[in-house]
Amino acid sequence: MKTERPVALRCAGRTVARYTTRPDLAADHAPRPHLHPVTTLAGRTVTETVPGDHRHHLGAGVAVPDVAGYNFWGGRTFVRDRGPVALDNHGVQHHDGFKLCDPDGFVEELSWTAGGERLLREHRTVAVVPLTDTAWALDLTFSLANVSGRALSIGSPATNGRPGAAYGGFFWRAPKEAAPPAVFGASGDGEETVHGVPGDWVALVGREWSLVFAGATATTRRDPWFVRAAAYPGVGSSLASGARLPVAAGETVVRRVVTVVADGRLDRDGAAALARRAVAS
Repeated sequence: MKTERPVALRCAGRTVARYTTRPDLAADHAPRPHLHPVTTLAGRTVTETVPGDHRHHLGAGVAVPDVAGYNFWGGRTFVRDRGPVALDNHGVQHHDGFKLCDPDGFVEELSWTAGGERLLREHRTVAVVPLTDTAWALDLTFSLANVSGRALSIGSPATNGRPGAAYGGFFWRAPKEAAPPAVFGASGDGEETVHGVPGDWVALVGREWSLVFAGATATTRRDPWFVRAAAYPGVGSSLASGARLPVAAGETVVRRVVTVVADGRLDRDGAAALARRAVAS
């Protein structure tokens, strides 16, 4: 697979993100377009890619561990009554092309293929939104259309028997620091409080940076957040938490997450205010 020059996204006259469309990665990484590095306006990097603890984590993007049994997340697959198993079942998100590509965002078409079959067609929209002198927002919408001609379903390790592991959908891997980031949301403080719970927004706050993730549609806000801080810093959505998500032939699943990227350490009021502003922009 050929690696192409990353697309640069700009805000306030500076590059704040780079988007790789065709990464040169092993099949078990579930190769897919992703954003990395993403930085604050002051230049602090707030994404990580191919980290030692989870080498299939790729910055910020969309990843799903189970689409009709195929792994579009990377790494091992959780199998009921067996646990994590290395399987030859990885899919690829192919970049088909841009419908629009500007310094402040793009509109992209992708194909999700596995087993020699095109399962999903994705329409992805990414936009950079200025907020303040110290904060901007990344607005990401993904639409997954079932083009397989048959009924599919989306699952997660949780629906396959691993409690608390309902990851799949939007996912942002943040960089590890000497201490885990602070985690809080509208519902309270701490990883245990916000993980697995729907909410308007959730925040990760590192040593000199803050990320605030906000569901920008009613459907998105119904998905529980997947949150990690102690083991590694990452936040994502959960398309399939309590049960598999059915996707009928021709049906489309749409989600929109807006992420505030800020310098400094936001408190609850500051995070909530920026989340509201970002979603309304």
